[in-house]
Amino acid sequence: MLILRSWNRRWFRRTCGVLCALLLAGFQAEAGPLADAAKAAEEKAASGDVVGAYETLAEATADFAMTLPFTVKKAVFVTGKPSAYGAYDERTNSVFKAGEPLVTYVELLGLDWKPVEDGRRQANFTVDLAITDTSGQTLASQESFGNFTFTGFVRNQEIFTHLTLDVSGADPGDYVLHYTIKDTVGDTTAEVEQPFTLAAQ
Repeated sequence: MLILRSWNRRWFRRTCGVLCALLLAGFQAEAGPLADAAKAAEEKAASGDVVGAYETLAEATADFAMTLPFTVKKAVFVTGKPSAYGAYDERTNSVFKAGEPLVTYVELLGLDWKPVEDGRRQANFTVDLAITDTSGQTLASQESFGNFTFTGFVRNQEIFTHLTLDVSGADPGDYVLHYTIKDTVGDTTAEVEQPFTLAAQ
């Protein structure tokens, strides 16, 4: 049996307490189940069941996330392909040279999950894109620019993707990139809007 050391136990209790306080303040209607899960996690941690404590909180967090509106948590231009959730290099500006791809890092919150075979859960979202000028006139668009499916035994909350767009041949100037992300399980959408500039050669 794994034994949780006293300082780790104190840290875990403090973390659970802070989490519950924040959720109680911001989401009072949902705080009961979360507070109950935090208490159960503390009890498991105190008895040495570290994995059980973590999984209890993770499952409660996943339940809570599915009550939230589907939202783009973060969307930023990055310098290249991200290596993991939260592991990316953000661009210092949104000015691109001719032929330089536009790479957007996106984190999502509130995806719905559906049960599939063998006890697994599945989430899916698609991405439509449009490019407009600064007056809002659509210059180019494409439905189902991307299609992403996540399947596993847990409802992972660290969902991210990167979207790469080639705008070679476009004239220099100011534009706005629009991504419409559709949660196909929950039948909801979220929007990303990123102004950018194509520099003259």
